[in-house]
Amino acid sequence: MSGGNTGKNMINSIPAYHYRPSKGWINDPNGLVWFKGYYHIFYQHAPHFETPWHESMHWGHARTKDFVHFEELSPALYPDRDYDKDGCWSGTAVVRDGVLYLFYACVCGETQAVGTAYSSDGIHFEKYEGNPVIAAFPPDGSPDFRDPAVCFADGRYRCVMASGNREKHTAVLLLYESEDLLNWRYCGVMREWQNARFAECPSFVKSGDRYLLAASVCREDGHSFSLAVGSFENGRFLVESEGEVDKGPDRYAGQIFSDENGRALLISWVPGWNYAGYAARDIGCMSVPAEITFDDGKLRAFPVDEVSRFMKNEDPALERTESGFRIKRAGREDVVYTGEIKSLHCLRDEYILEVFVNGGEEVYTALL
Repeated sequence: MSGGNTGKNMINSIPAYHYRPSKGWINDPNGLVWFKGYYHIFYQHAPHFETPWHESMHWGHARTKDFVHFEELSPALYPDRDYDKDGCWSGTAVVRDGVLYLFYACVCGETQAVGTAYSSDGIHFEKYEGNPVIAAFPPDGSPDFRDPAVCFADGRYRCVMASGNREKHTAVLLLYESEDLLNWRYCGVMREWQNARFAECPSFVKSGDRYLLAASVCREDGHSFSLAVGSFENGRFLVESEGEVDKGPDRYAGQIFSDENGRALLISWVPGWNYAGYAARDIGCMSVPAEITFDDGKLRAFPVDEVSRFMKNEDPALERTESGFRIKRAGREDVVYTGEIKSLHCLRDEYILEVFVNGGEEVYTALL
């Protein structure tokens, strides 16, 4: 069904509080971290082109203190070494002894490995001379070997790598451990999904007395963003509860990190590539940060307090129905929700609408 006319010209306007760079392509968030008084947001970036594949991937960089006002900085990582000449791809960040370490998928031809760079000021980064720190995939994985997710868990630094097992037709997360962030030992399969090609963009963080594990799972017929809460024992993640955080059509590659207040925060890419040619330039951006909580046996993702003043209970593009609601979109199919609504909140930022159902039990992100 074609959506209602919410105004196609809005696509060319600029979001107020959904970050995107002043120019260039943006996709997956990388290295989300609190460091020296700022939230740092790194992201996949082609600084000279509005669409991907025209140049090798960089890490774009911005920082903020309130998730409303952003300072765009120079790219943090460039593809300038033999081992990453075909791109500095997705990864994470971790702070150790006052130094910020970035871990990224470095690509050279068909080889996907792990590189690290470090910084004492959070702006200027030096690549480790011993890169790559993980040079090749193990037998449990495949050449799809990417997106290192590094955190401190159970007394050691852990690195979760996204991959797939082609013989078993499973998506897998592979676990490594280290004591110094530079020397890594393979520990085995941490999590797997049946009937899937591979996983990508994982996150692994401790939240209270539990752990959160997220990944984008790529299947033959599409993809889903899985978020699970559970325990971590003997190198395996044991699921207590799992769900698909955002069921809208326009969110992917979310990353979770812990901030200085102990909040587990999720930021995702709001992709524009399904709508190429619809706007004067790409319309991708970052989502607002949502705090992940788990109570009453339910996972929830709800906007952080910093952006709560933008939240409303209604919007011209959000139509309540007898069975739920409809997000009306111009020139594209409407998004239809059917189910009980105890509460409904939304954030509208120009052409972006994020809808939070029942306190964030379900989320729907759509470009209008």
